Amino acid sequence: MKQLVDEDWKTGGFGLYLHWPFCQSKCPYCDFNSHVSAHIDQNQWATAYISELDRLGMETKGRLLQSVFFGGGTPSLMSPDLVHKVIEKIRNTWTLANDIEITMEANPSSVEAGRFRSYRDAGVNRVSVGVQALNDADLKALGRLHSVAEARKAVDVAHANFDRVSFDLIYARQSQTLANWRVELKEALEMAGSHLSLYQLTIEEGTAFGDRFKRGLLRGLPNEDLGADMYIATQEMTAAAGFDSYEVSNYAKSSQISQHNCIYWDAGDYIGIGPGAHGRLTLNGTRYGSEAISNPYAWLNAIKTGTLPERRNIISRSDQGVEYLMMGLRRDNGIDLNRYYGLTGSRIDEEKLLHLEAIAITARKNNRLFVTQKGRMVLNSVIDTLMDP
Repeated sequence: MKQLVDEDWKTGGFGLYLHWPFCQSKCPYCDFNSHVSAHIDQNQWATAYISELDRLGMETKGRLLQSVFFGGGTPSLMSPDLVHKVIEKIRNTWTLANDIEITMEANPSSVEAGRFRSYRDAGVNRVSVGVQALNDADLKALGRLHSVAEARKAVDVAHANFDRVSFDLIYARQSQTLANWRVELKEALEMAGSHLSLYQLTIEEGTAFGDRFKRGLLRGLPNEDLGADMYIATQEMTAAAGFDSYEVSNYAKSSQISQHNCIYWDAGDYIGIGPGAHGRLTLNGTRYGSEAISNPYAWLNAIKTGTLPERRNIISRSDQGVEYLMMGLRRDNGIDLNRYYGLTGSRIDEEKLLHLEAIAITARKNNRLFVTQKGRMVLNSVIDTLMDP
């Protein structure tokens, strides 16, 4: 079995995720750690973030930082001064890759041209706009505060200020037809630059939609067949427009993939800072998972009082293999089987692999295992089959 050392993080890369936990409103489908607050002391948050960057920077000295991601919540509600202070601290803490990607999520209702210019000047070089729908009625049903007109304007402002722009859409929405989705996707492809994230609506427990669904009040959701047809149409239309389907829900032109998200999918190391943030770090040959305190003010108070604001657990070799399998098979290039065997010390059953290949669900090339387009339609079943002892 290959010895696991700190150098192994290089295989999947090293990134930093910073969570801003505040939104203008809570969307009914959202299960992220987001909160609505009337007053936010941004100086207080700057102090806390910088304190955590100091602490985690000491643990990861000498590593090359490849990506930073401001997520939320709605990070475009952060003051440009706060973003500048955080990025400046990051630059003074790690060696940055020459092509470092610094992404900020933004909602159309909080996009201002001047603010975007300030984020760009602070060091942000990629934005991801939460458009979610190009239909005003559906935006309202999704609990979004912006209109289609505002979404289009926000994307235009983003393109005017950044070379790298992405935006999200949710499909398989209530009462949405295949024909309607095709029209909407066509418009999205015309608006897009080099990256799109296109997600099927999922109903999560603990959300307003989850509660309505349990009570039988969330009507008009598509059945499995319609959802599959929408996914196939998405694959066909994005490919025709020159977008590579490099991950199950992500599409990029000219290799403009999200470097940060690839660190997750490729089981790299990443620091998580902020309320509810998760992280994965390999330290002294041991891989740890971390999860920060989710309540924003409890997280702030822990830092003020010198208490560790996160809990850590050791991730076993077998669990590392499971994570790599589950995340890596979402990618178009799949997983490196040698790396999987090195992590777990065991091999995936050859008969299972041969069977899945025979029915064109998976394939192997240069000792990499990946899921075919046909296999992506049943990805969860494929993963369950491969993990079953």
